[in-house]
Amino acid sequence: MEDWNRVPIGSVAEVFDGPHATPRTIDYGPIFLGIGALKNGRIDLGETRHVSLNDFAKWTRRVKPKPGDIVFSYETKLGEAAMIPEGLECCLGRRMGLVRPLDERLDSRFFLYYYLSPEFQDFIRSRTISGATVDRIALKEFPHFSIPLPDIGAQREISTLLGAIDDKIELNRRMNETLEASARALFRDWFVDFGPTRAKAEGRPAYLAPDLWSLFPDSFDGNDIPEGWQLGTLNNFTDIQNGYAFSSKDWTDGGVPVVKIGSIKPGLVDLHQVSFISKELAAERAAFRLVAGDMLVGLTGYVGETGFVPPTSSLPMLNQRVGRIRPIVDAAAYIFCALRDPAFKEFAVSKSHGSAQANVSTKSILQYPLPVPSDKIMKHFQNLTMPNFDQILLNHGESRTLAETRDTLLPKLMSGAIRVREAESAVAALC
Repeated sequence: MEDWNRVPIGSVAEVFDGPHATPRTIDYGPIFLGIGALKNGRIDLGETRHVSLNDFAKWTRRVKPKPGDIVFSYETKLGEAAMIPEGLECCLGRRMGLVRPLDERLDSRFFLYYYLSPEFQDFIRSRTISGATVDRIALKEFPHFSIPLPDIGAQREISTLLGAIDDKIELNRRMNETLEASARALFRDWFVDFGPTRAKAEGRPAYLAPDLWSLFPDSFDGNDIPEGWQLGTLNNFTDIQNGYAFSSKDWTDGGVPVVKIGSIKPGLVDLHQVSFISKELAAERAAFRLVAGDMLVGLTGYVGETGFVPPTSSLPMLNQRVGRIRPIVDAAAYIFCALRDPAFKEFAVSKSHGSAQANVSTKSILQYPLPVPSDKIMKHFQNLTMPNFDQILLNHGESRTLAETRDTLLPKLMSGAIRVREAESAVAALC
């Protein structure tokens, strides 16, 4: 970086402030982009809100985000930033700033990566103003913050290299969504809607292979499940291990990660949101060690949330109020799809108690009603869907390696410690 000039952000980009109020949100219409949408350098529209066309016009008078703009939070979620993608029509929420790079001076993705780099994150922390309710940075000072600026060609080389890694991580994420959705759709058809049996009973054409189609009953019993099946519960398929009650004195600054309630995200355990214990204590509590592919379910707060433990180099531990699913029959894919069905979460919430925070017992969860199909149908379902989940875990493992590589290269590239050509071979081998 020694041969890179440092320039004020305001000399190579325009900086805008979002509105200082919040409009009434509705269920459809243009997107209202709040700070909650900024996650790990990308825009996550999982909890999208919308505004009316009239409010959209008001909220974009100051600035209307366009592709290539960098949006960031200057209060509360400091350090978060993302780039506006093509096709996203949105307005800014409160506590959101926007950087619009000047053509041929500043590459948008380069600026985003520098914003996310350890150097700039440390700088943000050094300029943070602690308030009574929220922490913030002074947006009026933001244009005067300096950044290193190589020529535009070097900027684009760096952003293209790091972008290739992020694009592969995003591709894996979308592939995993498709793989899980496919397995869950098959589960719903066979075991919730009873599609094959219903089609047979109504005389409709077969839509499965003949040998598989022949396994499904052609009528329903008095419990409205396929004839010959049983109406059982989750307890027919698995038991649940409760986590260990680690205490506050057990926590350390590093060591072995411990999966807590906040780590349980839909479909996946987030190993970025963990606490740590010593290796010695972890060895004493070896029965609570987790491995990749373990299914966990939230028992407090995030009641009924279920996710896989992703591949990791450090085997985490199971904390209290998180349950580990331990199948007692060969039905792991069936169990996971059942627990990811919205009906399971509704059931878990209905069985929970507690005024301050919802709690549910493993005994209650194990009473979740499920059909018990024939062994042959269960085997077919496992054979058809387990490869999906095996691939999901492989993709998560690859994405973890890619993210570690990106995080290693990012500060070195941004500091000029290594050049793009030196990093290209490592990235090419992974992508």
